[in-house]
Amino acid sequence: MSNPQHPVRDATPGHVLLIDDSTADLRLLMDLMTLRGLRLTVALDGERGYDRAVAQQPGLVLLDVGLPGMDGYSVCRLLKANPLTQHIPVIFLTVAADLESRLDGFAAGGVDYIAKPFAAQEVLARVGVHLQRRSPGPAANAAEAISSDSVLVTAAQRLLREQLDSPPELDELARKLGSNRRRLNEAFQALCGQPVFGWFREERLRQAHELVCRSGIALSGIAEALSYASQATFTRAFGERYGLPPREMRGLVQGRQINEPQSGGAASVP
Repeated sequence: MSNPQHPVRDATPGHVLLIDDSTADLRLLMDLMTLRGLRLTVALDGERGYDRAVAQQPGLVLLDVGLPGMDGYSVCRLLKANPLTQHIPVIFLTVAADLESRLDGFAAGGVDYIAKPFAAQEVLARVGVHLQRRSPGPAANAAEAISSDSVLVTAAQRLLREQLDSPPELDELARKLGSNRRRLNEAFQALCGQPVFGWFREERLRQAHELVCRSGIALSGIAEALSYASQATFTRAFGERYGLPPREMRGLVQGRQINEPQSGGAASVP
């Protein structure tokens, strides 16, 4: 994944990027898009497809799931983590039309699904709808603040937050982003000052602190929801990080809230 510094601003909303390694499918799609009068860009693999989306800012991406190397889900996650491309609608193309595959695509950030073999009218209808719904493009200065490392880290953090209760192994996480464990850890080290699962442990404890202080969920429920091995393990980790066990922290915060003056009324008497 390269890092284009000066993306080309495409003022034509009818620009479609086709990312597919099947020349037969590409030929059919190109014929359909040409009949519709759309401008086309083609990429045969995920990495080049991602780079062309960043550089050319198409109005829509038609993305095959089963790409060599970086698969379609990985490409979509990176597109949605990059401020330059997160506004671009992505329609997945796949031979797998089962519910689980569709849900995986929507979780990755896709807006629609087209099953292969596809019907010409369906493709044109779905493409037309999403081109019309296209969101505004990125801010003019977005390219100045983005890097391939920050896109990778943002995408990984998003995945980990979604799976706090069952985080993937490091190799699996890297695979979902079209990367490898070394590159991922180096990106986290550079931007977060700690490796991937150092950041994850801190994020899990941050969310635990939020739940302890701002919810009425039982401590055992918080421990289970955040995939701690036991409530005792959770209590020990929380106490080491925040200086108080979660039960005492909750009591302290709730007591402070009871004694704080209410807006427009008298202060509560301790």
